[in-house]
Amino acid sequence: MQNVTLIATAAMGLESVVANEVKQLGYDVTVENGKVIFEAPISAIPRCNLWLRTADRVRVLVGKFKATTFDELFESTKALPWEDYISEDGMFPVTGKSLNSKLYSVPDCQAIVKKAIVDRLKLKYGIATKMPETGATYKLEIALLKDVATLTMDTSGAGLHKRGYRVGQGEAPLKETMAAALVMLTNWKPDYPLIDPFCGSGTIAIEAALIGQNIAPGFNREFASQDWKWIRNKYWEEAAEEVEDKANYDQKLDIIGSDIDYNLIKIANDNAIEAGLGDLISWKQMQVRDLFIRNENGYLIGNPPYGQRLGDEDAVAEIYRELGNVMRSHPSWSVYILTAFENFEKQFGKKATKKRKLFNGFIRTDYYQYFGTKIKGE
Repeated sequence: MQNVTLIATAAMGLESVVANEVKQLGYDVTVENGKVIFEAPISAIPRCNLWLRTADRVRVLVGKFKATTFDELFESTKALPWEDYISEDGMFPVTGKSLNSKLYSVPDCQAIVKKAIVDRLKLKYGIATKMPETGATYKLEIALLKDVATLTMDTSGAGLHKRGYRVGQGEAPLKETMAAALVMLTNWKPDYPLIDPFCGSGTIAIEAALIGQNIAPGFNREFASQDWKWIRNKYWEEAAEEVEDKANYDQKLDIIGSDIDYNLIKIANDNAIEAGLGDLISWKQMQVRDLFIRNENGYLIGNPPYGQRLGDEDAVAEIYRELGNVMRSHPSWSVYILTAFENFEKQFGKKATKKRKLFNGFIRTDYYQYFGTKIKGE
């Protein structure tokens, strides 16, 4: 194999952000709902796992075909070159999903795919007995949509949001991939100040610092495909060298995370230290109304409480009013708020310049964007 077809999966609403990231790595993309598809050399697997900030995971497309019967599913699966991907001792669990397809029994589809692959590999490797499955893990998925079967292999292992720096978290932590997307959907540059006044366990501020110093989000973790024989060690080594070469550790940053909860501030600081960013972010315990802004042309990015629990709505509305009162005195600042609170603009006291629909987990939210009036010379 020289090239592979890769699929970077994405949360709903973030497909274009993931597509831009993949393009910046040098690959041409096709965008579909929940995924970005691209042809690339095998060396793209380490690079994409290390660099993609907003994708959920990176999968290899092994095959795609129509299947309306179990026989079709079995024969078409068996016809694929599994020996190119799975080693003789490989462990290959199969998960599945089915939507609007004649083959709707997911457990049956998983079992048929597994049997087809076993039959193929036993034939190719000359194994008469049971497959050993004691070696590297190759997580496979059979996805059926409108009678089209797609077989993919997960290269990431743990989801890409698991950066490896979260030693603690609050009640409803924002995924690292979503936090990175919130920063990347702004025009923030590392020489501008940035504040998150609802920092929780610090995810937005930490992701901003990683972006600001161009530190690859996957630098501190391992990936399932590091154990695969068909991805040469050289590719991982070259990707790691690129990560080190492109990091800009000298870039100064002015990033502040604040929260009303002292315990969360301590967790955020611990997470930042684990990420190697302990000296780059300032953490402060304070209420929104006490927010002190000293510079011009800054960015405020936040994921405040949504007021979805019974009795919380009035308190949350008050927080949004206080935020609006503070930011009215700083027209050069751009404000970006992710919330599911429907009357946010009314409480904040201003209509957003732009609004973008995003899903925070399973919660439908809006990303309210207020563009600041930039002051020249600052």
